[in-house]
Amino acid sequence: MKRLYGVFLIWTLLVSTSAWAQKVVQGEYLIKFKSSARSAASIQRKLQGKAALKSSFPALGIHQIQLKAGEAAQMSLDDLQADPDIEYVEPNYVLEKFDSGASDVERSSYEDLVTSAAVSTSPDQYSQSAANVGIKESWVEMTPLSHYGTKVVVAVVDTGLDRTHTVFKPYDGSNTGGTGALWVNQAEATGLPGVDDDQNGYVDDINGWNFINNTNNFLDDDDHGTHVAGIVVGAGLNIFARPLEESRVQIMPLKFLGAGGSGSTSNAIRAIYYAVNNGARVINNSWGGTSYSKALHDALTYAYDHQVLVVSAAGNYASNNDSTPIYPSNYQVPSNLSVASISRYDELSSFSNYGASYVSIASPGEYIESTVPGNKTLKMSGTSMATPLVAGLAGLAFREAPNLTGYQMKQLIEGSLRSVPKLQGVVRTGGRIDAFYLIQTSKQMVGTLSSQPSYTPVYGADRSLASESAGGGAGGCGMVREIVRNGPGSGNESGSGGTTNPGVLIILGLALAPFIVLQVLRSREPKSRRKYERFRMNSEIKVMVGDRELVGNMNTISEGGLSFNVDQALEKGGIVTMRVQSPDGREVIEVQGQVVWSEANQAYGVQFANAKQGTLAMIRDWTSGLLKA
Repeated sequence: MKRLYGVFLIWTLLVSTSAWAQKVVQGEYLIKFKSSARSAASIQRKLQGKAALKSSFPALGIHQIQLKAGEAAQMSLDDLQADPDIEYVEPNYVLEKFDSGASDVERSSYEDLVTSAAVSTSPDQYSQSAANVGIKESWVEMTPLSHYGTKVVVAVVDTGLDRTHTVFKPYDGSNTGGTGALWVNQAEATGLPGVDDDQNGYVDDINGWNFINNTNNFLDDDDHGTHVAGIVVGAGLNIFARPLEESRVQIMPLKFLGAGGSGSTSNAIRAIYYAVNNGARVINNSWGGTSYSKALHDALTYAYDHQVLVVSAAGNYASNNDSTPIYPSNYQVPSNLSVASISRYDELSSFSNYGASYVSIASPGEYIESTVPGNKTLKMSGTSMATPLVAGLAGLAFREAPNLTGYQMKQLIEGSLRSVPKLQGVVRTGGRIDAFYLIQTSKQMVGTLSSQPSYTPVYGADRSLASESAGGGAGGCGMVREIVRNGPGSGNESGSGGTTNPGVLIILGLALAPFIVLQVLRSREPKSRRKYERFRMNSEIKVMVGDRELVGNMNTISEGGLSFNVDQALEKGGIVTMRVQSPDGREVIEVQGQVVWSEANQAYGVQFANAKQGTLAMIRDWTSGLLKA
């Protein structure tokens, strides 16, 4: 009973505080006019003196605006909200990538990795993941490019791409050639420099676009987009083979996330809009946020109307999307496929979101080896890694059944999965991707005609406008914000700064009360209860303490930490950096932790501090064959 009550309290605390985590581009809004008021003259008249028009999406009727600065900004926003010709006004929310990190110790030179035999270079082997989802078996089933050269375009809406990486170089069949996977806009490639040859509004967009800087330089400054793209390409061939085979899909790199892995909703919409209008059949979204956006919902609807499949990551918060939505994963657009992450043992990843209603399927997302900038590779984990495998396989299935719509492809993927008992009640279909069965089934649908039901978006509850004052500020819950701004004795009309009023204290007290009670309940739990299972592991460990490097012997390891013996004394509570070898000695991880001492075991222990999920995924992989301590 206490445990259930504790879960309820955690849920209450999350609900009461999650809205405060909303991030927005300050002063910017997305506004949609009703069809009766979409003329240029009408829009300019409505915005005159209130806001500056930054960009437009004509087919969606959506515009990006910047409110005029000053005290009248809130009044201008209120006027726009109240205008009967305007369907909605919402903040320009910030969205973020969904990888769970990786250690730089795992970073490898691509060429060195291939020549060291650390991965298979056989064209018949799949080396990016140890999960058995029928990838290499599906390659035998695929129609060869020599039969027909159709290449399906998969748009990677992300942090960009390193086009100089070997994998993405042009294909020539040699040991130094690439896969030719980079999308080419032929009209621009053969046109005049500095001219919008295809008249799509983008000059010299030969291979993709950077929507942050509005240039054709989509260089990846974060690793994420290049890693995702390598997984998409790797669904159809071994990206470590020599020589590389020609890719059956093309990557359209659309950069809207910056170096920190975040970007605006307006730029996400701009990228989706571009992808749909320039021939992408699949859009990969390995990113998201907690804020519901009608404008982003409209963008996915636009993709649906144009028969495009959208594949969206479920999120890395280990939470239930049925109760705590993540977008775009949670949009119920009929061609939007939401993906959770699983281990190679078909178990839900510890970091992965889930949802029996709102998350469609599962896919391997732990410790995936893929491309990163600088002609290197990196093992990363996250729903960001699970999603592009599904997107890549969808692109390959579209080659076999080109008439299918995005809606039909979603049905095909969900209908050809592998049912997994551990995933029943975890994801809606209760199963994970099955590459072999998907490709095999898609070949049988080559003559299927296009079809999909009509769809009109039903917008979710709009809490957005109260989350940001016209002058900017932190996001928050609308009801709380009104109490703070207009509560008894409040002299702070801007919603930021000023003296804290009683309303604020009441809200904070209510928010903190469940947390306090939870800590009391936790304090009564048995002290011996272990959060993580420990495993026996005898191997050498190197501990860096300042300038000293100590060598010791490790006894046990878990996702929470490890225990070891060392001759020198260590300071309890100190932070150390450790380099740990795998049981077979082939891999090394680097992780920080806090030193603890066990009097009973006469051994030091280290509790991991902020260990990255890629590192934890590696530890899970190591311990799968070890004895429990």
